[in-house]
Amino acid sequence: MVIVMSPGAAEVELAEVVTAIEAGGGAAFVSRGVARTIVGVVAGEAVLEALDVARLPGVAEVVRITAPYKLVSRENHAHTTTVHVGGVPIGPDTFTLIAGPCAVETPEQTLAAALMARGAGAALLRGGAYKPRTSPYAFQGLGVDGLRILADVRAETGMPVVTEVVDAADVDVVAEYADMLQIGTRNMQNFALLQAVGSIGKPVMLKRGLTATYEEWLMAAEYIAQRGNLDIVLCERGVRSFEPALRNMLDVSAVPMVHAMSHLPIIVDPSHAAGRRDLVVPLARAAIAAGADAVMVDVHPHPETARCDGPQALTDGPLDELAQVVATLPTILGRRSTAPQPA
Repeated sequence: MVIVMSPGAAEVELAEVVTAIEAGGGAAFVSRGVARTIVGVVAGEAVLEALDVARLPGVAEVVRITAPYKLVSRENHAHTTTVHVGGVPIGPDTFTLIAGPCAVETPEQTLAAALMARGAGAALLRGGAYKPRTSPYAFQGLGVDGLRILADVRAETGMPVVTEVVDAADVDVVAEYADMLQIGTRNMQNFALLQAVGSIGKPVMLKRGLTATYEEWLMAAEYIAQRGNLDIVLCERGVRSFEPALRNMLDVSAVPMVHAMSHLPIIVDPSHAAGRRDLVVPLARAAIAAGADAVMVDVHPHPETARCDGPQALTDGPLDELAQVVATLPTILGRRSTAPQPA
C-alpha cells in the first residue's frame, strides 16, 4: 500500500499518518520527491485491510499496489517523474545530454572535456573520481582530489556534476561535492550503499547490473526509494551477452519496457554499452528514438592517453555529430532539448 500526501500537507499531518500505520501494526516508510511526499506501508494483508487512513487530514490518495517494487511502480504514479539535478531536468518533456570524462585525471583534462561536452549541448557533467575496475591494478580514480576538481570545473562551466560513489562510507563526502550520485553496474545490488544514498537527500542515478532483469533493477531502486529518496534516474548501460564484438549489448527495449513498469525517468549510456567510439552516436540515436529521457557519453580531449576507457570516448568529429543529433532528433519526437545553464 502507498499513501500519497496532498501537496500542502503539514508535517503534523504526515506524522499522524505514520502514527496510525504503526499503531495498526504496519511499518511506514516516508519518501519525499520534489513534487510530492508518499508513505509506503509494509504489513500483512489483514493489517492492510483494517488500516483506515484515507480520511486523515493531508491524505490525497491511498493506492494498493500489486508490483513488488511499490514506490517506484507505475501503479503508484501514472506519470513519469521529472528529476532535477542542480536545476537541470531529466524527465518526459525534455531531453538532456550528460557528458564528460569517464575518469577525472587532471584539472586541465577535466575542464577541457567539460568545455567539449558543453559545446555539444551537454547540461550535466559526468566524471569519475572513484573508479571500480575489473583489475585491481587499473587506475582507481583520484578520490577526494577528483571530487575537488569536479567542483572547480562546475564553478567555471556552470555544469552540475554527476559522479559515482562505490562505498557506503564515502556517501557523505561524495554528496558534499556532487549534484547527483551515481551507483555503478557492479554496485546495483550493494544494498547497504543503496540505502545510504537513499538517506542522503541528493538525486541518484542507478545503473543496471550486467545480468539484472528489469524487476531486479527496479527492486534495487526500491531500496533507495524506501529510505526516503524518490529522485532516482535509471540508466541502461548494456548487459552481458554471448557476442564478443561488443563490450556489452545495449538493451534498447529496456527504455519502453521499464517506462511501462515504473514512473522513474530512464537514460542510456551508449559509451559503456559499446566500448567503441564509432558506435556511440548510432546507439545514442536509437536510445533517443526509443524514448530515453537522457543520454550519457564519455568525452576526452586526448583519448589516446586516457587512463580509463579511451577507445569509447568521443572526440571533436563524433561529438559534433552527436551535437547535431541532440539538437534535432528530440524535437522531432516532441521533446525540448535541455540547454546548458549559464556559467
